[in-house]
Amino acid sequence: MLTKVVIVGVGLIGGSFALGLKAAGAAGHIVGLGRSAQALARARELGIIDEAATSPQEAMRGADLVLLAAPVAQTGPILASLLPHLEPQTIVTDAGSTKSDVVAAARAALGDRVHQFVPGHPIAGRESNGPDAAIPDLYRGKKTVLAPLPENAPEAVEKVAAAWRTCGAIIHMLTPQEHDKVFAAVSHLPHLLAYALVDDIANKPHADLLFQYAASGFRDFTRIAGSSPEMWRDISLANRDALLGELDAYLAQLTHLRARLAASDGPALEATYANAQRARRAWTEAIEAAEKPPAPDQESGK
Repeated sequence: MLTKVVIVGVGLIGGSFALGLKAAGAAGHIVGLGRSAQALARARELGIIDEAATSPQEAMRGADLVLLAAPVAQTGPILASLLPHLEPQTIVTDAGSTKSDVVAAARAALGDRVHQFVPGHPIAGRESNGPDAAIPDLYRGKKTVLAPLPENAPEAVEKVAAAWRTCGAIIHMLTPQEHDKVFAAVSHLPHLLAYALVDDIANKPHADLLFQYAASGFRDFTRIAGSSPEMWRDISLANRDALLGELDAYLAQLTHLRARLAASDGPALEATYANAQRARRAWTEAIEAAEKPPAPDQESGK
């Protein structure tokens, strides 16, 4: 049971964390802190938070756990504003989609108190934003990656892990560097591609006609282009080097496919498509197997 939790940024990610804790009865009092008075008021109206704080000093008093759910470029300034009011028992974590830059910002802002910051990243989301998008089961059955620092006490890491488990998340551990390489490939690049495709079509002179005939395949492929542009601007720049490497590899693949298409090389195209289909099928089957509930004990019926 957490006596007091502070959520910095009460939108989809922070709001869903708060609702998950509330649904489990795991937080006595949840305080929202952020730059938008309107968002804080809406979060309180929806029952996401119990209190909207007007200052870090007010918010941090007696806090057990603080979650930063703001664009990653704001990590340093937010931590600097919290530092004067950071009590010895308070653990701070984040939900940022990049980790190396967040760790660097935390070290610069917190100095010798960086041991109170445990980096994290919940692997869940929706295409909508703001407090109205928050749902209590957003993290249920989803991975949350923690990237502990050498300075973190095991108890601090476990406090953060336990909070995410309470929301239904499955905890994984990576180093900040491993995290950023992995997510450049499977998250950051797909977002860049979705934004690029929709922007390309939107800028065509017959865009209205194209969107009129775009169906479920286009909707599914571009769903993540509905995410926060500010957040993904910061993520793209924060993980620039790893993202550029993945983008270069993808451009090489596109160049290869273009050459096969220009040559009317059907077998080569089909081989690429078939390999992708097999890989995706194996991936989805592994996900389904992991999410499948255990079979009942045939003897006990349990």
